[in-house]
Amino acid sequence: MYSTNQPKSPLVAGQEVPATGIPIASPNQQYYPPPPTTQSYNGQPPPAAAGTRVGRWSTGLCDCFSDVPNCCITCWCPCITFGQIAEIVDQGSTSCGVSGALYAVLGWVTGCACLYSCFYRSRLRSQYMLEDGPCCDCCVHFCCEACALCQEYRELKNRGFDMSLGWHGNMTRMQNQQQGMAPTAPMVEMGMKR
Repeated sequence: MYSTNQPKSPLVAGQEVPATGIPIASPNQQYYPPPPTTQSYNGQPPPAAAGTRVGRWSTGLCDCFSDVPNCCITCWCPCITFGQIAEIVDQGSTSCGVSGALYAVLGWVTGCACLYSCFYRSRLRSQYMLEDGPCCDCCVHFCCEACALCQEYRELKNRGFDMSLGWHGNMTRMQNQQQGMAPTAPMVEMGMKR
């Protein structure tokens, strides 16, 4: 009788593991794609491949109190949080100050700065392939503007961005970390000591 549960031959060095469609990481771990690089298509991140899996947000919409300082800043002056988010999402093409000021002016003149900020939520979701939830981006920002801004801020922060540095500061920090990882020989002192 033929058994289908026969042991498979071990992999040879250099041989690739066949794709099974089963994630290797444990179910408690989440996959975060690396931050976008400056190499992009016409200033935009590369388009997502067909059939790409949509990821989950690292924190929930109502987890504002998991980062109390940001929650307070967003509550009292959301233009600061929005400016920091916009600078990272735009990959440094606009500054935090300009985006925040435009947000404040739109909010003061029209009272609908949420329409401007929902555009950035959509861009953030497409860059990191995040789910559209709990409802569409415009509804999230219209109903829960402060919570949405806090969630976007935490998402970028959890992906390794230092929000106080801005885009260019984060890129410089990443370059310094990559250069610091290069192996160097230890310094040896020459001569005799008493």
